[in-house]
Amino acid sequence: MSVSQTLGGASRCGWVLGPSLDKIIKNVAWRKHSHLVSACKSALDKFESLVDDASDPTSCSPLYGLSSSDGELLLQPLIMAVESGSPKVLEPALDCAFRLFSFGLIRGCEIKDNSSVIFRLIDSVCKCAALGDEAIELAVLKVLLSAVRSPCIYISGDCLVYIVKSCYNIYLGGHSGTVQICAKSVLAQMMIIVFTRVEENSMLVDFKNVSVSELLEFADRNLNEGSSIHFAQNFINEIVETKDTPPDVKLSLDLQNGRNCPEEAVEGHGKSVDEAADLSGYSQIREDGFMLYKNLCKLSMKFSSQENPDDQILLRGKILSLELLNVIMGNAGPIWRTNERFLSAVKQYLCLSLLKNSGLSVMTVFQLLCSILWNLLSKFRSVLKSEIGIFFPMLILRVLENVLQPSFLQKMTVLSLLEKISQDSQIIIDTFVNYDCDVEAPNIFERTVNGLLKTALGPPPGSITSLSPAQDMTFRHESVKCLVIIIKSMGSWMDQQLKVGELNPPKLSDNENLTETPTYVIDDANIADYEMHSEANSEFSNAATLEQRRAYKLEIQKGVALFNRKPSKGIEFLISTKKVGSSPEEVASFLKSTRGLNESMIGDYFGEREEFPMKVMHAYVDSFNFERMGFGEAIRFFLRGFRLPGEAQKIDRIMEKFAERYCKCNPNSFTSADTAYVLAYSVIMLNTDAHNSMVKDKMTKADFIRNNRGIDDGKDLPEDYLGALYDQIVKNEIKMKAESSAPQSKQGISLNKLLGFDGILNLVWKQTEEKPLGANGYLIRHIQEEFKAKSSKSEVVYYAVADPSILRFMVEVCWGPMIAAFSVTLDQSDDKEATAQCLQGFRHAVHITAMMGMQTQRDAFVTTMAKFTYLHCAADMKQKNVDAVKAIIAIAIEDGNFLQEAWEHILTCLSRFEHLQLLGEGAPSDASFLNAPTESEEIMLRNASYPALKKKGSLQNPAVMAVVRGSSYDSTSVGVNSHGLVTPEQINNFISNLHLLDQIGNFELNHIFAHSQRLNSEAIVAFVKALCKVSMSELQSPTDPRVFSLTKIVEVAHYNMNRIRLVWSRIWSVLSEFFVAVGLSENLSVAIFVMDSLRQLAMKFLEREELANYNFQNEFLRPFVVVMHKSCSTEIRELVVRCISQMVLSRVNNVKSGWKSVFMVFTAAAADERKSIVLLAFQTMEKIVREYFPYITETEALTFTDCVKCLITFTNSKFNSDVSLNAIAFLRFCAVKLADGGLACNEKSKGDDSYSQVVKDNALDGQMCIDKDDQMYFWVPLLSGLSKLTWDPRSAIRKSALEVLFNILKDHGHLFSQPFWAYVFNCAIFPIFTVDSKEARKDGGSLNSGPVHPDGSVWDSVTSVVAAECLIDLFVHFFDLVRAQLHGVVSILVEFVISPGQGPSSAGVAALMRLAADLRGKLLEKEWLDIFLCLKEAAGSNLSGFAKLLKTMDSTEVPHVAHPNDVIESTSGRGVTDDGLEDDNLQTVAYVVSRMKVHIAVQLLIIQVATDLYKIHQQSLPVNIVTVLLEIFSSTASHSNKLNSQTTLLLKLEKVCSILDISDPPLVHFENESYRNYLNFLHDLLMNSPSMSEEKNVEAELVSVCEKVLQIYLECSGLRYASQKVIHTSRIHCFLPLGSAKKEELAARTPLVLTVMQTLGSLGRDIFRRRVLQLFPLFVDLVRSEHSSPEVQRVLSNMFQSCIGPLVMK
Repeated sequence: MSVSQTLGGASRCGWVLGPSLDKIIKNVAWRKHSHLVSACKSALDKFESLVDDASDPTSCSPLYGLSSSDGELLLQPLIMAVESGSPKVLEPALDCAFRLFSFGLIRGCEIKDNSSVIFRLIDSVCKCAALGDEAIELAVLKVLLSAVRSPCIYISGDCLVYIVKSCYNIYLGGHSGTVQICAKSVLAQMMIIVFTRVEENSMLVDFKNVSVSELLEFADRNLNEGSSIHFAQNFINEIVETKDTPPDVKLSLDLQNGRNCPEEAVEGHGKSVDEAADLSGYSQIREDGFMLYKNLCKLSMKFSSQENPDDQILLRGKILSLELLNVIMGNAGPIWRTNERFLSAVKQYLCLSLLKNSGLSVMTVFQLLCSILWNLLSKFRSVLKSEIGIFFPMLILRVLENVLQPSFLQKMTVLSLLEKISQDSQIIIDTFVNYDCDVEAPNIFERTVNGLLKTALGPPPGSITSLSPAQDMTFRHESVKCLVIIIKSMGSWMDQQLKVGELNPPKLSDNENLTETPTYVIDDANIADYEMHSEANSEFSNAATLEQRRAYKLEIQKGVALFNRKPSKGIEFLISTKKVGSSPEEVASFLKSTRGLNESMIGDYFGEREEFPMKVMHAYVDSFNFERMGFGEAIRFFLRGFRLPGEAQKIDRIMEKFAERYCKCNPNSFTSADTAYVLAYSVIMLNTDAHNSMVKDKMTKADFIRNNRGIDDGKDLPEDYLGALYDQIVKNEIKMKAESSAPQSKQGISLNKLLGFDGILNLVWKQTEEKPLGANGYLIRHIQEEFKAKSSKSEVVYYAVADPSILRFMVEVCWGPMIAAFSVTLDQSDDKEATAQCLQGFRHAVHITAMMGMQTQRDAFVTTMAKFTYLHCAADMKQKNVDAVKAIIAIAIEDGNFLQEAWEHILTCLSRFEHLQLLGEGAPSDASFLNAPTESEEIMLRNASYPALKKKGSLQNPAVMAVVRGSSYDSTSVGVNSHGLVTPEQINNFISNLHLLDQIGNFELNHIFAHSQRLNSEAIVAFVKALCKVSMSELQSPTDPRVFSLTKIVEVAHYNMNRIRLVWSRIWSVLSEFFVAVGLSENLSVAIFVMDSLRQLAMKFLEREELANYNFQNEFLRPFVVVMHKSCSTEIRELVVRCISQMVLSRVNNVKSGWKSVFMVFTAAAADERKSIVLLAFQTMEKIVREYFPYITETEALTFTDCVKCLITFTNSKFNSDVSLNAIAFLRFCAVKLADGGLACNEKSKGDDSYSQVVKDNALDGQMCIDKDDQMYFWVPLLSGLSKLTWDPRSAIRKSALEVLFNILKDHGHLFSQPFWAYVFNCAIFPIFTVDSKEARKDGGSLNSGPVHPDGSVWDSVTSVVAAECLIDLFVHFFDLVRAQLHGVVSILVEFVISPGQGPSSAGVAALMRLAADLRGKLLEKEWLDIFLCLKEAAGSNLSGFAKLLKTMDSTEVPHVAHPNDVIESTSGRGVTDDGLEDDNLQTVAYVVSRMKVHIAVQLLIIQVATDLYKIHQQSLPVNIVTVLLEIFSSTASHSNKLNSQTTLLLKLEKVCSILDISDPPLVHFENESYRNYLNFLHDLLMNSPSMSEEKNVEAELVSVCEKVLQIYLECSGLRYASQKVIHTSRIHCFLPLGSAKKEELAARTPLVLTVMQTLGSLGRDIFRRRVLQLFPLFVDLVRSEHSSPEVQRVLSNMFQSCIGPLVMK
C-alpha cells in the first residue's frame, strides 16, 4: 500500500483528504496556526479507524461513506486551512477541495445557507480569493466550478448567487488577463451547467464545454497574454473532465443514479420532469435557475451614477452580465418556450435589459445586444414575435439604414449579424411571413433588403459622409454579400420544400392539412424553435392565405400614406376597400389604434366642418373615459394621439367636444361644460406660450389666473386649482406620446412613424452614454406594458408555412433592390470577390425566379447578366465579364428546365461568344460564304488571308473593326451603326480580351446544346424557340449573317430526336416554322444552306420507323411543302424537289405518312412555271407510281388521294403534252389498283373521319352523299380530277380525259353503291356538262360552239357528241343504279339541245331520243314526266333573257322607221339611206338579231324534240304529261305570235338587216312552225284520245288555235276579221295593194292556213256543227280577201262545199 493510501486510512475520502492534510501540516506555520495543525492530526488519526459505509444513501453526510458527524469533523481542518490565508496552506487545501468536489466525495442536501458545513467550506473558498494571488484565484475558480459541476451536491439559492458573485469579483478585480479570462470562462461554464440542469430538471445531465475563443468574441480580447485563451480552455476542460476516482475505487451505480443524494435534493432534481409533475414544472432547480437569470438581467441593467459617470467596473460588470445572458440564450432549450415562467422572464427582464442598454454607445454592449437578438431570433422568434418586431428595427435597421454617418464597427456588427441571419433560410422565410405579411408588424424583410441596397449603393453623390473610401467599400461588399446569402437561402429553402413535396405530395393539399407538422427539415440550432409550430400560438398557413394578408397590409399602408397626404381621400379609400368600417365609430377606432398615421393630419381631419369628419371626431372623443382624472391629466391623455390643428375654429370644435365629454365623465367637476371648454382653450394657449421658444414674454401664473376669472358661470375657479394646473403645464409640456424633441431627418420620421417605432427609437436615441433612463422611465414602462398586452393578445399568432410559392411574394419585394445592388457592384467594382458574389447572387436569383415561374423577374436578372458579359463590346471586356459568361453557362446547365423565354438572352451570349472566338482564330466570317460578293470583293477575298488575331496582333477587316467598335446589347449585329475609326490601342485591348475568353473552351459552349437532351418537355420547346429566334437574328443580319445557331439547331434536333413523339412534335412545330421562314429568305445562299440542313435532318429522321396511323413523318416534311409553295426562287424550288426525290427514293420504306407532304411538293412542282422543275418532279413521280405504288398506301390509304391530286396537276402541265397524257394513263392505273383492292390500308381506314375532308376538298357542288362504310371516297379525287380535266383547252387531253373517265366508270361502276353513284354524278359527271352553259347562252357564245368553261375553254362539236354518247352509254348501262339521276341527265341533254351550236344541239337531240328509245319500257310515268318538265323548263328558261333583248332593241334608236299606221310608207320598199345610224346602235341591233335567231332555233328544236318524244310515247301518255305538252306548245305559239305582233320591232329589224345586209330573223317561220306543231298535237289528241280530249277540252283549244291562225292570216292580208266589222259598221274600208314584204309574209303563212283548213275539214260533222258559228265569219273574210292565195281559196271552196254546204242544206 502506498504512503498516500496509508495516510487516509481505508476510506475513499481519506485517500483524498489524508495526503492533503499531511501537506498542510508540513506547510503551515505551527505556532501561528496551532489549532489547524492539531485539527489536521486529529482528522488523520480519525481516518485510520474509518471505512466506507454507503448503506444509507439518503443520509445528509457531507462526505461519502462517512457519518454526518464524522464528515463535519473531518472537513473542519480543510475549512480552517482555507481560512488561514497562507498561500502555502491554501494551495493544498484548495486542491483537496477541488478533488473532493470533482470525485463526488462531498455530498449533501441542498446547499443554500451557512447551516451546512459545505456552505462554510464554499464561503471560505470564496473569501480567500480576496488575497489577490493569481494562483489562489485560479484555484478558487477551480473549486467553485467543480462544486457547481458536481452532481452529488445541489448548490441552491443564495449559495449559488454567492458563488457567481465571487466569480464576478475575481473577474472584475483580477490583476492578470489570464485570471479574468478564466473567471469569465468559469462563469460561462457555470451558466451552461445550471441551465442545462434547468432544461432537463435533473442534476445528472450532459453539458458541453464552453468555448473560450467564442466567449471572447466581443470583449476582453485585449486580456489575452500570449496563450491565455489556450490556458483558459485547458483550465475549463480539466475541471469539467476530472471525474476519475482514486485507484481501485469506482463510484457505485447508485451514486450515478443519484440514489445517495439526500431526499430533498433528489426530489424533483434527480427525477425527470414527468416524474416531478406534482411540482408543475417549477422544481427547486428551475426556481434557482430563474432567480439566477433574473439577477443577471438586473446586473445588466445597472447604469453608472451621475456622480461617477465613467464607472468602468460597472460597465465591465454590465458587459459580463450580457455575455453570460448571451451564453444562456445561446444554449437555451425548449423549456424557454414551453415554460411560461421562463418565457415571461425573457419578456420581462431580458427584453427590458435590451431596451435599456440599446441606447448605450459602447461598442461591446451593442455587439452583445446583437448577439442576444440573434439567439432570440433563432430560438425564440415563435414566442417573441412582438418583441423581435421592436428590437430588430431598433438595433439592426436603425444602423443599417444610416448611410451617411454610421459607426463603422456598429454597422459591421449589424452586417455580420445579418449575414448570420441570412444563412438560416427558415428565419428568412418566417420573418417575411410573420412581419411583412402582418398588418400589425413592421416590414422587417423589406426594410432589411432596402437597407442593404442603400448600403451597397453607398452615400448619394454630393452628400457628406463620415466614412473613408475603404470603409465605404467594405460596407458595400458586405451588404452585397448579405443580399447574396439571402437569395441563396431562399433558393435552398425552396429546393428543400420542392424535394420534400415530391416525396410527400399530399402534404398541405387542403385546408384540413394546414395545421399538420410541416415537412421541411431544419438544423439542430433551430430544432427547438421549430417545435413551436405545433404550439397553441402558432398556425400553419398556405400561400393563398399569406397572399391575402400581404395584400391586406399593402392596402392598409396605401391608405395610411394617402391619409397622410389628404385625410379625407385616405378615409374614403380605406372605406371603399373595406379595410375600415363605414361608421364614424369604426373610423375613430382606426384613427386611434393605427400606427403610422400623421398626427397633424388626424387633427386636421377632426377639425373639418363636413358632417362625417365631425361625427368621427365626436366618436373619437366619446371613446375616452376621463373618470376621476384631473383636468390637466385629461387634456394630456386626450392629446396624446393627435396634434391640434393650427386653425382656431378647428381647435374650438375639438375642445368644445372634449369639454362636453369631460363634464359627462365628471359631472361634479364644473358648473357647466362651458367652463371646461374655456379652461381647455386656456390650457392649450398656456402650453403653447410656455413651451414655444419663439414667445419671449412668458405668461405668469398670475396672468393665467387673471385670464380665467369668471369662467365658472360668472364665478372664479379656486386659485390653488388654477395654480396647480399652471405648474403642471409649465413643468411638463403636453405633447403626443410619440412626439420627439430629437432632430430627425424627414425620411426617418415618416418611415419610423409608418412602422410604429418612433417612440421607442426616440427613447433610445435621446439617451446619453451610460446614463440611466431617468425621466424616460415612464416610456419604458409603457413599452413593457405594450409587450405584455401584445403577448396576451390571442391574435398574436406566429405563422409557419411550407408552401414554396410564398417565395413569389418575397421575390416581389426583394428582386428590385437585389438587381440594383448586384448591377451597380458589378459595374463599378473590379474586386474579384465582390463580382463573384454578385454573379452568385444573380445565379441564385435566376434559380428562384425560374423555378417559381416569375417571368418578368427572371428575364430581368438574365438580361442584366447578359449585358454584363460585354460580348457586344468586346474591346471593353474585363475578367469579371468573362466570369459573367461562365455564370450564364452555369445557369443554362443548372436551371435550363425553367428558363423559358430567358433562353434567348443566354443563347444570344453564346452566339456572340462563338463569333469572337472565330475572329480570334482568324477564320473567315460566315458572311463571306453567305453573301454574294461583287467582283472586287472576290479579288479581295482571294488575296486576303485570315491570320489568327491572337498571333498577328491586328487585322484590318470589316468584321473585326465592327466588333472592336462595339454596339448596344440589343442590336442584332455588332457595330452596324458604328462607323468611327478604330485605334490600334482598341485593337490591342480587343486581342488581349480574346485571350481572356480562352478560359471558356468549346466544350463548355457545346455542353449547353448537348445538355438539351436532359431538359424536360416544356424546357426543350422553349429552348428550341429561343435558339430559332437567335438564329433568325443571325441570318437576317444585313452586314454579317452567321450560321452558328443554325448549325446548333441541327445538332439539338439530332440530340433530341429520340424524345417521345408528343414532345418531338412540339419541337418540330417550332423548327418547321423556322425552316420555312429562313427557307423563304431573300438571301439565296442562306436559304440554300437552311434547306440543306433541313434535308439532313429529314434524312436522319426518316431512318426511324413510323407505326400506322401516325402523322409525324408528314409533319416533318411539311416545311418542304410550305417553302415549295411560297418560295419565289427557282433554285430553292428545284432544290426542294431534288431533296424530296432523294429522300423518297432512298428511304421509301419509311416515308409512311410523309407521302402526303411528298405529293404536295410534287403537286406544287407540277404547277410550277419552270419546265425543268415540272419534268424533274414527274420523273420521280413516274418512278413512284410504277415501282413503289404499294408503299404509298402502306400506312394510310388517304395518301392515295394525294397521289391522285398530284397526277391530276401534272395532267394540267402546259409544257409537255406527253407528261399530261402519261399522267392520265397513271390515273387509269390508279383506278385499276383501287378497284382491285390495291390499297394496303383500305380495311384499316374504316371508321376514319378524315375522308370527309377529302370529299369536301373535291366536291364541286358542295354535295356529299357518300356512305362512309362503302369505302368509296378514294374514288372521289380521281373522278373529280378527270372531270375537271375534260375542260382542258387541249383537244387531245380533253378527249383522253373524257374517255378515261367514262371507261373507268363503265369498267368499275359495278363496285359503286347507289349513294356513291349519286355523288359521282353530282361531283364528276354533271360538272362536265353543266359548267355555266347557262352563262354561255346568256353571254351569247359562238353559234357553232359547245358549252363554255369559265376558263375560256370551249368544247368542239366532236367533243360534245362524244360526251353525250358516253353519258347515255353509262346511264343506260347502269340504269338500275343511277335511275335517280335521270333528271340531271335529261337536263344535261336538254342543255345540249338548247345550246347555240349545231353540233351540240344535234348530239343532244340524238342522245335524248336514244335515251327514250333504249329505256322506253323501263321509264316510269314520273320519269317521263320529268323528261317533259325539263323540256318545258328549257323552253321557258330563255324567255326572261329574251325579254331584256327586246327592251334593248326598243331603246335603240333607228332613224326613218315609220309609225305602224303609216302602212304605205313602211311597205314602199328599202329606199331609205343608212346615214343616220350610229355605229354603236348598229352593233347593238346586230347582236340582238343574232340572239333572236339563236333563240328561235332553240325554241323550234325544243318543239321538235317534244313532238318526237310524244310520238314515241303516244299510246300511254297520262294526263299530267299531256298537260305539260300542251303548256309547251301553247307557250311557244303564244311567244312566237307575240314577237310577230310588235310592228315597231319588225320595222327596226327590217331596216337594220337591210343596212347590215344580213338575213332577217325567221319570225314568221317560227310562228308557223309553232302553230303547226300545236295544231298537229291537238288534232292527234282529239282523234286518238277522245276521253283525254274531253277532259282537257282539246276541241275548244283546237278551234281556238285555228281561229287565231286565220285571224293572223287575215290581218296579214290587210283585212280585219268579221267580228270587228260588227262594231265599226259605219266605217268604210277601202282595199289597198300589198307591199312586197307583206306578199312574202302572206305566202309564208299560206301553208299554215292550208293546214288549218285541212284540220278543220277533218273534224267530225258534229264537231264542225258546234263550231261553225265561231268559224263562219272568218271563212267569209277569207272569201272577201283579195290577196289570199289561190290555194287558200281552193281549200276554202272545198270547205264550203263539203262542210258548210251540208249544214246549210240540212
